[in-house]
Amino acid sequence: MQSNPIVWFEIYVDDITRAKQFYETVLNVSLEALQNPTNMALEMWGFPSNQDGYGATGALVKMKDIPAGGNSTLVYFSCEDCSVEASRVEAAGGVLQAGKFPIGEHGFIAIATDTEGNTIGLHSMT
Repeated sequence: MQSNPIVWFEIYVDDITRAKQFYETVLNVSLEALQNPTNMALEMWGFPSNQDGYGATGALVKMKDIPAGGNSTLVYFSCEDCSVEASRVEAAGGVLQAGKFPIGEHGFIAIATDTEGNTIGLHSMT
């Protein structure tokens, strides 16, 4: 395999404005409106990306008849120190499921639920 196995992710949401505000607040980033590449009724907001950097990028997606939450996808966001982002979760309207904890040689993670019921991970090496 020549590249990382994950090339894109989509987090389906019910309230795009609320979800966008949650992720912008917790991750301290600005999401960018993406063009709809289909004829389907959908709205997409993309996470910042660096095509030459490590990891994958993706978007929040509001699509008719695709409800948020209850899925089995867990997306991990890269952080300098995941305790910083974890500390913003509840103020942004989410629920912190597990604060920063070690995962051995692979660093640290924290687990949260966003405003739409999706579970997300926060990962850092320190």
